[in-house]
Amino acid sequence: MRRCRLLALAFLFIVSLPGCGTGHSAEEKYFLITLNVQIPYWQTAKAGYSQAASDLKVWSEFSGPDSYDAKAEQQAFERALAQKATGILVAAADPELLKTDIDQAIARGIPVLTIDSDAPSSKRLFLIGTNNYQAGFTGGQRLTKELHGKGNVVVFTMPDQINLKQRLQGYQDALQSAPGIKIIRVVDIKGDPRIAFDTASQILGKERDKVDGFVCLEALAGKEVATVLSNNGVTNKALMAMDTDPDTLDWIQKGVIRATISQKPYSMAYVGLMLLDHLYHHKLRSLDRDWSADSFAPIPSFIDTGSHLIDKGSVDRFAEAKKSAETRK
Repeated sequence: MRRCRLLALAFLFIVSLPGCGTGHSAEEKYFLITLNVQIPYWQTAKAGYSQAASDLKVWSEFSGPDSYDAKAEQQAFERALAQKATGILVAAADPELLKTDIDQAIARGIPVLTIDSDAPSSKRLFLIGTNNYQAGFTGGQRLTKELHGKGNVVVFTMPDQINLKQRLQGYQDALQSAPGIKIIRVVDIKGDPRIAFDTASQILGKERDKVDGFVCLEALAGKEVATVLSNNGVTNKALMAMDTDPDTLDWIQKGVIRATISQKPYSMAYVGLMLLDHLYHHKLRSLDRDWSADSFAPIPSFIDTGSHLIDKGSVDRFAEAKKSAETRK
């Protein structure tokens, strides 16, 4: 992980060198494509992306569906290709669905970077995002403490997403140190927070005594499960969340969510656009090449933007830092 960060710092240093750029033209068009674009996580990414575009003085577009619709995301990617994109950042909800389009972009000489969620079988250049295994492992360590090494757990996720698979694996490996903790059910919320709400309600209605904790591996489910726990006056269940939208932070302050794992979507998008711009003005010898197998590659295989745990003891400091960052903008 340290090596990834050093590579990222070195790469950004190169980008920032005086005289390194060749200037920008009106033809340059950069795209950030994702889904569920209105949720706080992606609005934070949009802010970082817009700041990078402002710093570079380049044209940029943030696009994708309001819902969890992988096909609509693919269509947004194809529209970017039709508009002759200069570079594309994409969070791959369905890696196999996007593979052909990403490969087509690379064949046309358009650099494509994945952020947050990867498409490793495609020819994308590299991933910028969270070390999701480590994020899950950190969550699993905290869950072990919250449950005192014993209990049954229900997990809310979207099993087809690679990043969420990695988080789940991190939790599972961390829980190996506590054989008394069992994951008894994995729920696919299919991008719909109502599934998390309804499932948690059913569990508390029929299986309250059989479940001791809930783990939410994405941003949508945590606040829904917290609402159910609060509505039913339940205070003895350990709830672990993901990300830092305002409702999640509020439930941590109230003590309903025990902790969440914070990612850095602002950094992902900011760094992503900076690197796309660099790749356009300082072209690689070839985009269609497995640079990850080259020990002397001019680009990294993965840039880890970091993550950390936020609980009741640190949530106020995080909220203050976030407010300060928004004020600076």
